[in-house]
Amino acid sequence: MDEATNTRSAEREAAQVKANRDELAESIARAVRDDGSVDVFPGLRLNRLSSPREPLHSVYEPVFCVIAQGSKEVFLGDEPYMYDPAHYLLVTAQLPLVSRVREASPARPYLSLRLDLDASLVGSVLLEAGHVTAQRQSAVRAVNASPLDAGLLDAALRLVRLVDLPAEAPFLAPLITREIVYRLWRGAQGDRLRNVAALSGQAAPIALAIERLHRDYAQPLRIDHVARDLGMSVSGLHHHFKAVTAMSPLQFQKRLRLQEARRLLLVEGLDAAHTAYQVGYNDASQFNREYKRLFGLPPLRDVERLRITRGQSAA
Repeated sequence: MDEATNTRSAEREAAQVKANRDELAESIARAVRDDGSVDVFPGLRLNRLSSPREPLHSVYEPVFCVIAQGSKEVFLGDEPYMYDPAHYLLVTAQLPLVSRVREASPARPYLSLRLDLDASLVGSVLLEAGHVTAQRQSAVRAVNASPLDAGLLDAALRLVRLVDLPAEAPFLAPLITREIVYRLWRGAQGDRLRNVAALSGQAAPIALAIERLHRDYAQPLRIDHVARDLGMSVSGLHHHFKAVTAMSPLQFQKRLRLQEARRLLLVEGLDAAHTAYQVGYNDASQFNREYKRLFGLPPLRDVERLRITRGQSAA
């Protein structure tokens, strides 16, 4: 092919990508007419936001995230990951993340989709694609953002189109989801998908360590016991855990405790002392210090601010 032909081909592809991005934004805006999130069918959530909000602390499950309009920043520990309509975010383990929508306005709201990645489905796709997953979980960071190629964008758009085709969605959505997993494996983050597949197996020590910390977050952490039960050395567990989560097991547990404490204070209405005990703190002053360090304010003042903010958003 000569240079002129290559140029025309690139221009056609660029025009198609733009058309797909525009249609994806229009489809999400039509499906979610007010600020908030809508689970349109199992595994797929669409989101809309008309203004930037304060950072949101939450635990992400393994997900594939695409932004149709606006931009967002996600923090794993102190590490930032920025994505926008030209990039996607992939999370491959249960991680306590902090997210912040950076670009959103009433005229151009933030619009996005979030697709859950089931561990058994990912393992099945990788196996059928001829990729034998490693017996040990891949020691790569369990979150990253990468350029969104035309194939992934097209598959994401076809998935969202099913919102208007409820009779076809139960049959076609699983097929398109498998396609998306396959395209992720073939793309820049293929190695990262092994972390998801490892969650469905018993030979994945870091996945099991993450699961154990989520389950026993309020219990004292004996890292030597965890390492022994997983057949690892203490130093090996620390090294591989931090490679995947950007945090030590103790930092990871602390983040889980404090996020659950915030939920208990806000949703359950517990007082700070009782909340500290519920999430595993024996020292209320230590709890208050660590809570303020993470969220910027002491527990009761932080909850008061959140309630005011929520009231303003609902108004």
